[in-house]
Parts: sequence; C-alpha cells; structure tokens
Amino acid sequence: MEWTGARLADRPATEVRTWIAATPHQVWPVVSDIEQLPGGSSELRAVHWLDGATGPALGARFRGHNSNDVLGEWTTTSHVVECEPGRAFAWAVQDPAEPNATWRFALTPRDGGTELAYRVRIGPGRSGLTMAVERMPEKEQKIVFRRLSDLEEDMGATLELLKRTVERAV
Repeated sequence: MEWTGARLADRPATEVRTWIAATPHQVWPVVSDIEQLPGGSSELRAVHWLDGATGPALGARFRGHNSNDVLGEWTTTSHVVECEPGRAFAWAVQDPAEPNATWRFALTPRDGGTELAYRVRIGPGRSGLTMAVERMPEKEQKIVFRRLSDLEEDMGATLELLKRTVERAV
C-alpha cells in the first residue's frame, strides 16, 4: 500500500482487484455468500445472517465476529446496502446512516471473465480505529495507514480464496 497521509476525517479507503475466469453471474453466488468470507481473512472469524435471512438482499443484516492481536475481539452487525446480482454487493457496518466502515464487491465483465474489486471505506462512524487515534492523536496518519495496510492484505487473501473457489466450480 502506498502512503497517503490520510486521516479519519478523510474517510480513507483501500481497494484490491483480481480477474476471475468466470462470468459475473458465476462469481456472484460466491461473493455474496458472506459465510465464506472468514476463510480468507486473518481477522474475520465467523459470519451469520440475522432475522431469518438466508442470503443477500437489500436491508438484510448479518453479524460478524472478529479478532485481532492489536484490537482484541469484537462483534459487529452489518446491513446490506447494495445488492445487484452479478454487479455489486455492499454492506455498512453498524449504523447504515453513519457506518464505521462500508465494504463493497464490484463485478465487471472483462476479457471473457470478471474483474472483481473489493473495497472498504472507513467512517464516518466511530470504531476501534477511532479510539486508537483518540489515544494517540499525534500518530493518527500512521495508525490509519497501518490499519488500511492490514485490511488490504486480508482483502487480497479473501479475493484469492474467492477466485480459487469460483474457478474450481466452473
């Protein structure tokens, strides 16, 4: 990841991409299966749908259980804020009006397959990152950079897992 000097007020983001040898409609069921996401992440431990939901739908909620050596353990509730089969799947963490993060998969047909982009934008809501910055405001840019770097690494591993899963199935 390249240094940007971003602060929390900038609503920093990072994105990773991969190409998958399958159509967006073949990629969609794997990308939108939130229970598979922990397999590629060193931080996300488990995910399950809430309120009787069994799959992705606009407004559906799910709970994620996380663990990190620096931040400890925590649980979040996410809300599906975008759900376009074969095109995009996104969720806002905690309060959808003021999320502590928004995550998004974008699927684009390209070269006979799919370009899959995975993006996270931090804020504007409060999170563990907010609390870390409040404890050490003089290190805000370094804290934000480190967190985005860690997230980017996990996101890359998640994309690799999704790519392998889809390409094995088609």
